[in-house]
Parts: sequence; C-alpha cells; structure tokens
Amino acid sequence: MLKFVFWALLALNALLFAHGRGLLGTPAGGEREPARLKNQLALDRITLLSDAEATVAASAGTADPAAPAEQAALPPAGAPAPAAPLPVAAVAAAPAPTAPAPAAPLLACVQAGPFSAGDARRFENRAARLDLGQRQTRLSVPFQEVSSYMVYLPPAGGKEGADKRVAELKERGIDNYFVMQGESPMRYAISLGVFKTEAAAETELANLGRQGVRGVRILPRGPQGTRTAFQFRDIDAATRARIADIARDFPAPQLQTCR
Repeated sequence: MLKFVFWALLALNALLFAHGRGLLGTPAGGEREPARLKNQLALDRITLLSDAEATVAASAGTADPAAPAEQAALPPAGAPAPAAPLPVAAVAAAPAPTAPAPAAPLLACVQAGPFSAGDARRFENRAARLDLGQRQTRLSVPFQEVSSYMVYLPPAGGKEGADKRVAELKERGIDNYFVMQGESPMRYAISLGVFKTEAAAETELANLGRQGVRGVRILPRGPQGTRTAFQFRDIDAATRARIADIARDFPAPQLQTCR
C-alpha cells in the first residue's frame, strides 16, 4: 500500500515538472508568460510624444476633480438663467408706491353781494363764464340804504341809566344830546349827533373821546330794502379765488361763508 502511494506521488510530480517545462504542449489559445507580456505591450501601437504633448497630457490628467461637479451644476444649454437677486441697497432704494393725491376740499357755500340791480346784472354775466350751473344761485337779501350816521351812547339801565349818563355829559360841558324814546331797541339811547358821512361821524367820535366820554358808537341810518346776492356751493379754493377777483371790481362787495 505504501509503495503504491509513493509511486503515485512520484508520477504526479513528474507530470507537474513536464507541464512546467512545456514538454506536454500548450492548450489552444494559451500562451506562456513571455508571449502574453509581448502581446500586452502592443509595440506597433505605441507612439512617442514630444515634450509639449507630454506636458498637455500631464496637465489634463491632473485637472481639478471638482470640475465635473461644477459642469454638472451648470444649467443645460438653452435653459433660462436664474434671475440674480437684487442687492439689499437696491431694494431699499426702490421708491415706495405713492398714494394718489387727495382731492381738494370743497367749500360748502360762499356768498357774494349785496349788489344793486345794475351791478347784479354785470356780476352775473361775468360769473357765467365759470360755468357752475346749479351750483350758482341768485337770491334777495335785506339791505339798508344808508343816508346818514348817528353818533350815540347805547341804552344801559333804562331811564335811570339814561339820566345818569346825561348828568355826566353836562359835567363835561356837552349839551348837544337827545334821549331817544318810543318802543324800540334804541329806547333810552342818547344821540350825540347825526352826520351825512361816516368820516364826519368818526371825527365827532374822536372829539368825544378826548372829552372823556366812553362807550360812544356809530349807527348807520336809512330805509331798509333788499338787494341781490349770489351763492356758490361745492366749489374749490381756485374757483372761490376767481369769484373774489370778479367781485373786487364792484363797489364794496362782501364775500363771506354761508349755509
């Protein structure tokens, strides 16, 4: 038994030795190590590079490894570029939307006058150019045709008050006076003179003041009547100014607020 094992091992070693030496031949397509290395070198496909070409090849091999990632991050050709964000300063400097200007306030009512009959026609013709339509109305207002001016002391304390004031006037040497009677608001007023013009009445008032008489007033006198006035409603300040310019060309017109 041992002899059989010995000879079997010996025969196996002999076969391995012969195979390693190539004495048993090669399988189809098989090559020994020197032949395989010769085929791998491919001498006919090897090309010698110049110094410049070798430098270019070396730099290409050591390119930034992040470049492919950067190229992948670029948007595809033809895709719209993302909008760049505005700087903070540009956003802050952008003007805020302005609110519409508020409408000019309207004046509820303005009244011009009173006018005499002739002046009323002239004023109305000129005001018609403003084209205010129903916002302009014509009306009659009470008016006193002043014919004189009375200088007087108003009533105070009834008859006793009037008697006391008369005594004070006499003490100052003033004898030109008249205590008014009758059933009227002017009862027990003391008239100190009636004058044709307002300027003359103002002069007398100044004289009485120098004599120590206090509380003297001037009262226009004349028959009561009516005159024409015009009211303008829902107008702006510019229209009011134009009405005032028209009224300024008439004698002593009044431009006032009305209801």
